[in-house]
Amino acid sequence: MSADRLPVTDLTRHRRLRAQGSLDRADLEAILDAGFVCHLGVVVEGRPVVVPTVYGRDGRQLYLHGSVASRSLAGGTPVCVTVTHVDGLVLARSVFEHGVNYRSAMIHGTARKVTDPEEKLTGLRLLTEHSAPGQWSYARRPDRRELAATTLLALSLEEASVKIRTGAPDDGEGPDAELGLWAGVLPLTAVWGAPVTDPALPPNHPVPGHVARREGTRHG
Repeated sequence: MSADRLPVTDLTRHRRLRAQGSLDRADLEAILDAGFVCHLGVVVEGRPVVVPTVYGRDGRQLYLHGSVASRSLAGGTPVCVTVTHVDGLVLARSVFEHGVNYRSAMIHGTARKVTDPEEKLTGLRLLTEHSAPGQWSYARRPDRRELAATTLLALSLEEASVKIRTGAPDDGEGPDAELGLWAGVLPLTAVWGAPVTDPALPPNHPVPGHVARREGTRHG
């Protein structure tokens, strides 16, 4: 197996819609880099729990964070993390053929609680810079008390499943094409808006450049 290909396991094998599956590690990394919110699935006290949280990555490791009081971030247990981007609605001639253009990644593994202080700071920096580039250098860094109140999990990116759907509806050459109905894709995009300054700041307080320049740029 090439280092640029994802291994196929019982958890990551594409059983349905195989044409939409990808084993390209670059596709996995692109999906992760395009977002910053994931959903962490874990069993807590015998019940499944799915928690939205922010993330960052370093090479082939994903970092997730939360409060030390969160039972879902205990670490040492199997987890499933998903990241999904919706790129548009696929509106076909029949309701049955409707779909979604999307990019998704599903990562399996056993999450490890990060206890080393240096790795914890590194992971939090990666996480911060992933969602808000430039903010780690601009804002105050976490102090010892804040670090103690924060849980950071590390999850290997070695066992992952990727699926991507693009393009038009699939019924353009089927019997429904004779219905004469419109069919196509309704794209969905997200764009960063104008920064809203905290009212507690003095009037006309400048917005830092690393924040201001994201206005009007596309997310995802």
